[in-house]
Amino acid sequence: MEDFKQVHAQILKLNQFQMDSRGAGNLITVCALSDWGSMDYACSIFRNIDDPGVFEFNTMIRGYIKDRNSQEAILLYKEMHQRGIKPDNFTYPALLKACSYLSAIREGLQIHGHVFKFGFESDVFVQNSLINMYGKCGEIKLCCRVFEKMDQISVASWSALLASHTKLGLWRECLRLFGEMSSEGFWRADESTLVSVLSSCTHLGALDLGRSIHGFLSRNISDLNVIVQTSLIDMYVKCGSIEKGLILFQNMPKKNQLSYTVIISGLAIHGRAEEALKIFQNMLKEGLDPDEIVYVGVLTACSHGGLVDEGRKFFDKMRFEHQIEPTIQHYGCMVDLISRAGKIDEAFELIKSMPKKPNDVIWRSLLSSCKVHQDFEFAEIASRNLFELDPQNTSDYVLLSNIYAKAHRWEDAAKTRKDMVNKGLNQIPGCSSVEVKKKVHKFVSQDKSHPESYAIYEMIHQMEWQLRFEGYAPDISEVLFDVDEEEKTERLRAHSQKLAIAYALIHTSEGSTIRIVKNIRMCNDCHTYTKLISKIFDRTIIVRDRNRFHLFKDGICSCRDYW
Repeated sequence: MEDFKQVHAQILKLNQFQMDSRGAGNLITVCALSDWGSMDYACSIFRNIDDPGVFEFNTMIRGYIKDRNSQEAILLYKEMHQRGIKPDNFTYPALLKACSYLSAIREGLQIHGHVFKFGFESDVFVQNSLINMYGKCGEIKLCCRVFEKMDQISVASWSALLASHTKLGLWRECLRLFGEMSSEGFWRADESTLVSVLSSCTHLGALDLGRSIHGFLSRNISDLNVIVQTSLIDMYVKCGSIEKGLILFQNMPKKNQLSYTVIISGLAIHGRAEEALKIFQNMLKEGLDPDEIVYVGVLTACSHGGLVDEGRKFFDKMRFEHQIEPTIQHYGCMVDLISRAGKIDEAFELIKSMPKKPNDVIWRSLLSSCKVHQDFEFAEIASRNLFELDPQNTSDYVLLSNIYAKAHRWEDAAKTRKDMVNKGLNQIPGCSSVEVKKKVHKFVSQDKSHPESYAIYEMIHQMEWQLRFEGYAPDISEVLFDVDEEEKTERLRAHSQKLAIAYALIHTSEGSTIRIVKNIRMCNDCHTYTKLISKIFDRTIIVRDRNRFHLFKDGICSCRDYW
């Protein structure tokens, strides 16, 4: 920057700058868009131009966006409009990016109107920017509408559409669109498109499709960047293939903070706490400074591994050695760690001593531990705070009701459910998804909607017949309804996880791994059931529930019955 100022001074001294807007525009470009530049200095040059044109305005807008000052970019466009300077097709992609960063949908809609007014509605770059802006502002219908009206669709158009669906958590729709994209001849997707698809595979547990994308990347791109490599590791880890994720991580020529965060967090949710802590120590030896996100992974590993003392040490190391102020997430990990280990009163004292006001996640962690350890006193304290902070969260009412039901306090359980209904809240049903032949099949409890429902329930019958020889008895305490034993046994029989396992046993080859994704915590009965099924059928069964991974093999679970 100092060299640039000297060159600028020479231009002024030689009087070559006066009235030369082209030269000034070049100076602004270098100053505003270089990594070492200064927007303040670029602005001082810009303000000394007598008659700046569209090029200079566009450059300044891009500079402000690069500087993450999107508000100034939009204000500069307003000034441009007031001066009567007509924008061009380079103006709007930059402006729409500013709206994306600010989630400024109102301004985005107005700018879309200007796109029509000035005749750029058919420009492919502007259209792609509109898709991206609407997606990042959460307006998926408008995003799709722009895409559908395009005359010339490019890979970048598909990429923007898929990224929009991914950002909004529309994973299944993203995979459907990717299939449509491939069938229309756009099979040479770019890296950013495939990162969006990998993210969808990650959330849905669609390992086979994720592997196919990995194969495509390996065949077509010789040098994958760190972002794509990290996305692949994240996909394998969260689809239950932790070993493959570890191999990719170890083979990375260059690792960054995010790579370490992904593998540490991945090992944590797989219950491999000691390995996660060892990799964290390697990260420190390599000279990479940990940030607050890495420490969330480290403390999560301690929590899932039941390493209370180690968790306390790392919490202190974070604060005193690395000078990282604990966030609400770090306190949440500590409350989860301590209360999960049965120290409910100690966890409650930690909550009271927090410098920050505890949020709903912290109280929910305490309430979940109260269910495991049957602590009614602290369960009621946690639930009262939860209902004040987040009165519309259905799962909190269900959790408290289940705690009461577990203790046969049926009146309290019914009252809690009634309060939920009176507030117009609907319980989200528990579901389990299993990928078979690159297609994801979803089941809910007591589900009979699947086309192969009859065969699935026949397999359930066969599974139960063989389970008897292993001494299995249904844990009817997991049925939290005031019904007779026969009804409780019937309800347990068709839990969504069992239906998913039955379907996978029918349609997968002997010895192949079964991978299931659940949206709720696994119940004790399903846990025992799955352990025995893995032994009887000689299968590895990997289940990802709301909290972590369980790897069942030879009648043993990787969580060591601590989850």
